[in-house]
Amino acid sequence: MELTRQILFMATQFLAEHPDGLPVSELWPLIKGRMPDLDEQWSSGGASSNRPELALQWKSGGLVKSGWVTKAHGRWYLTPLGRTAIKRHLDVSSFTEGSSAGYHYWEQNKAGFESAKRLAGAVPEGSWVAAGDLASQAGLEATRLVWLFQGERPEGWHRVLDSDGGIPDDAHVDERLRKEWQGLLTSDGLDAMLGMVPQERRIPGADLHQLVIEDPVAVDGSDRPRRAWLVRGSNVHGMSLVEDWLADGYCSLPASKLRELLAGVTQEAIQAAVDEDYAHGSYNDRLKKTAEFHAFLSRMREDDLVLSNDGGKVYLGRIRGGPAFRASVGNRANLQRPVEWLNPKAPLDFADDLPDEIAAKLATQHDVLDLTEFVEELEALVGPGPVRPPVVREMVLPDVGIELAEELLVDQDWLQECVELLRDRPQMIFYGPPGTGKTYIAQHLAQFLAGGKPENVKLVQFHPAYSYEDFFEGFRPVQTADGQGVTFKPLPGPLLRLVDAARQHPEEPHVLIIDEINRGNLAKIFGELYFLLEYRDKAIDLLYSSAEGTGQAFTLPKNLIILGTMNTADRSIALVDAAMRRRFAFVELHPEETPTREVLGRWLAGKGLPVDASRLLGELNARIEDRDFKIGPSYLMRERIHQDAKGFERVWRTQILPLLEEHHYGDGVDVSQRYGLATLRQRLGLDQEPTP
Repeated sequence: MELTRQILFMATQFLAEHPDGLPVSELWPLIKGRMPDLDEQWSSGGASSNRPELALQWKSGGLVKSGWVTKAHGRWYLTPLGRTAIKRHLDVSSFTEGSSAGYHYWEQNKAGFESAKRLAGAVPEGSWVAAGDLASQAGLEATRLVWLFQGERPEGWHRVLDSDGGIPDDAHVDERLRKEWQGLLTSDGLDAMLGMVPQERRIPGADLHQLVIEDPVAVDGSDRPRRAWLVRGSNVHGMSLVEDWLADGYCSLPASKLRELLAGVTQEAIQAAVDEDYAHGSYNDRLKKTAEFHAFLSRMREDDLVLSNDGGKVYLGRIRGGPAFRASVGNRANLQRPVEWLNPKAPLDFADDLPDEIAAKLATQHDVLDLTEFVEELEALVGPGPVRPPVVREMVLPDVGIELAEELLVDQDWLQECVELLRDRPQMIFYGPPGTGKTYIAQHLAQFLAGGKPENVKLVQFHPAYSYEDFFEGFRPVQTADGQGVTFKPLPGPLLRLVDAARQHPEEPHVLIIDEINRGNLAKIFGELYFLLEYRDKAIDLLYSSAEGTGQAFTLPKNLIILGTMNTADRSIALVDAAMRRRFAFVELHPEETPTREVLGRWLAGKGLPVDASRLLGELNARIEDRDFKIGPSYLMRERIHQDAKGFERVWRTQILPLLEEHHYGDGVDVSQRYGLATLRQRLGLDQEPTP
């Protein structure tokens, strides 16, 4: 036991030295290197020589329950909470006492923690709960709950916040975790203001019990708020079933291989049935089917709203009964629920009648989707009144309008040229020095091309440790059903998930933004996908999915667009390999070239500010000899710094000069003398103090 404690203590020390985490295969040799007699010591107790490594994996669960270690994507990470703990517990005895306390609390309150995890997992995107409310509902201490969630990271963990809508203080987050946490909230549609998300999106503690219903069959639907659902019938095995649904009064899912299950069956039972009945399908497909069957069989209730679309026509109805397995032509509709369709003769228009948020939800890749957050809006739509004819939209990239050009402060012709490049080949990289608006333009252009649907746009950031498995697909450890071990399953990355969505809606552009694309090992990350970037109409076998024996070749849909950004100060475009250069169009954003050189002047004019900032930036860049290190205008495009007499100087001193210090490191240049504001103002004949 004492030896196991030493191993765990040493493991956290090594993890503290590796902020990017370590797989066990790399962590264990480090421990053995520090304890060369470990095998001999272990064997002296009568155990086999391979047991110490197994003990590390088994006993590390206590560190996870304490929130000190988290495991994800095949790697172990020391959490910020864990870093705080090892600074407090400096020896093995103190360390063991601290971690054991967390584990024993979890052991005594397993039911409460399981309840809290179910509730957190049921919190819908765009909403959040207070840790205190969730802990109270589950009968736990709020601090212990936050700690456990840092280790286990259950579904929805990031939606559990302090009562003010901020990241919980008990999590002791560092800057890295703060960015990850805020990024997850932003992807949920929860934009933080001063570090806090909107209070109006909070689910009150009194309503938490409504998120999870333990026995759905036994609960009277009248005691539960009405829900709303999307059930897609427009493309079931290549056919639209919506007309049949409207005529015969039902909605359905294809479940030809699924054994008959009772209404209210648990998700675990459905998962087991799907794993066996759809064993031929991919893990991602089985996971998707499990969630959809569970919603259809157990979560939907009589009188819930149901929505479906057939192209641009949107129909609403009310569920009028329980699920039933029935015979159907082609086995396309054998799992059914009766529906009273409310507007079969007067469909709503997808583009004109639906609120933008609901329209965006309809564009996701799910066949069944919970739309309960929009119940009131959908109820308001189900009423008398004339309905406009549906708008027919072509499956092409839109031309750029003057509004987007004015918003981005660039010429419309330049933006249109970007669209023309993407029509020719749907891969493009914006490259240039820092502060030239590469990511900003990429994000706005992506949203424009995707028709303003955020679900059709994904952003990832490459870094040196990023891999094919992170980006596309890879085997990841998944806990077994009995909770006693792990198995490895192929899980999709952001590219594969977006590809699946693009296939569901081939008429809609889907855009993947790759920020800092040149910071990753591109050949390693893209792998065999290099070929598909150039040949969208060809198929290839994949590294992992094909190995599963599915026999399914993979193609890259033509409606998937890739926008990359490259910071040339970080790594030159010349270092990008020829294969990648051939597959992407490269568009430069440089402070001395169109369109970037006009951006700051236009922004200043639009804000009614003097042009001094533009002149100073021009003089600064004239003094920087290396073209890739010139400074872009975005550093000076924050209105606040022009309102404060010291704000402009502060940005220059703390953001611009440090970049140049790094550039001139070791070459003897006095950066402050050469690039300082006083020097530039004197050269231009400007006042020493910026004009507010």
